[in-house]
Amino acid sequence: MNIIKIRKTVKYILGFYIIYSFIFGVLLFAFYKPKTIQHLENNSMETFYREELSQDRVVLVEGRYDSGLSRVNLIENAEKTLDIAYYTLHDGVSTDIFFNSIIEAADRGIKVRILLDGIFHNLNGNLRGIKYIFSDHPNIELKFYEPLNLIKPWTWNNRLHDKFIIVDGKYAIIGGRNIGDKYFIGDDTDEHIVYDRDVVIINTDEDNVSNSVISEFKDYFSHLWEHDYSKNPVNKLTNIGKKKGEEKYQYLVNRVKKLKKSHPEIFNNSIDWVEESVPANRIYLIYNPIERLNKEPWCWHYITNLAKNAKESIYVQSPYIIPTKNMLSILHVDNISVDREQINILTNSIYSSPNPFAVSGYMNNRKRIVDFGANLYEFQGPGSTHAKSYIFDNRISAVGSFNLDSRSTFLSTGSMVIIDSEDFAKNLKEEMDNYIDSSLMVGEDYSYLSDSSVEEGKVSLLKSILVMILSFVVYLFQFML
Repeated sequence: MNIIKIRKTVKYILGFYIIYSFIFGVLLFAFYKPKTIQHLENNSMETFYREELSQDRVVLVEGRYDSGLSRVNLIENAEKTLDIAYYTLHDGVSTDIFFNSIIEAADRGIKVRILLDGIFHNLNGNLRGIKYIFSDHPNIELKFYEPLNLIKPWTWNNRLHDKFIIVDGKYAIIGGRNIGDKYFIGDDTDEHIVYDRDVVIINTDEDNVSNSVISEFKDYFSHLWEHDYSKNPVNKLTNIGKKKGEEKYQYLVNRVKKLKKSHPEIFNNSIDWVEESVPANRIYLIYNPIERLNKEPWCWHYITNLAKNAKESIYVQSPYIIPTKNMLSILHVDNISVDREQINILTNSIYSSPNPFAVSGYMNNRKRIVDFGANLYEFQGPGSTHAKSYIFDNRISAVGSFNLDSRSTFLSTGSMVIIDSEDFAKNLKEEMDNYIDSSLMVGEDYSYLSDSSVEEGKVSLLKSILVMILSFVVYLFQFML
């Protein structure tokens, strides 16, 4: 009898918790309205423009292999500090190289701060030992942003979606890549690879960091780091934890030692970043506020106002395009003066997208986007595109971690650099055109226009059915996608 009562009690408690979590972890976000963007109202779009050259220069890093080498090079050449912020990490060879490079930097005296998302960091399983290595190292500090709190379900959507590294007061690399093999290695015929984009920024006057965007990066990172939402994951290192850390450390040392023999070209590269770069009139960092519940949409405000102020052309690339009705109303036809034929939007097709929930949300909005009148292109693979970029009037570019969806707009942290540089915009447009060359344009009847040079990806029956079913489910929850 007692067992039956206990089971009933557990069922009641579990049922209550599910309802409680749904109300405060989901429904709350459907009704809670973010604050108005008061402090941005007086911020003119002229902030992003400048006629004279700045001390900051910029490099577009497109290739997966090159982006991996870039991170290794920047970490290896750090002289004082490394500040690192990432959403998620995936076990694999590139992640092992990344971790080992950080540890080697710390071993030579570099002060390292690493901030990861508190739920999706993936420092579990095979990567659990990394948490203990970092916690035991005198020159490394590790924090998780908004760790999982089962009592406060409204915190579950407050995710850290930034992806950047700051090196001393001289370099920063920002983009859409997480850390994992699918972002850095793999053959172009591999359907699991992910195409993404990074920007390396060089401050050419280290004695005057305050006039560089690097200072904005450092201020933003410190704001995230020092916030109450950022917690130390290991308050006290136990003997068991220390042993796991030592085992993982030895594994990394042996793994990378072999890689240095078999692939020496990955390490100790001499990259002349100034030589690789192009000049910029201005580079400006934008980001979302640090808030729980629905945030003020700072990044969305800047991006949409740049779109409204564009006169000649707009290029958009986003892996996910899931705008709410409110977001679409801001981009109403009457608010955009650019000719629709000069607006190009690139995203994943059902075939190329690896995210069934996101592509289902996109399919619910696909007709609206086509009816908007812009040129809509869907990438046909192999692999998927994960880059988030914008170009306005072939001059102003935006690159970073901001997806064109409700989650990036209202829920997660996120950051982008706004770059005033015609040279950079030209390079970026060429890369976006390469993706368009592997994409099919969606016609007015919502079917693909014929293109003999691009083969339509064949969607499996299982995926088609899954997306169709999910499109009905996610329709009610697009405010969280």
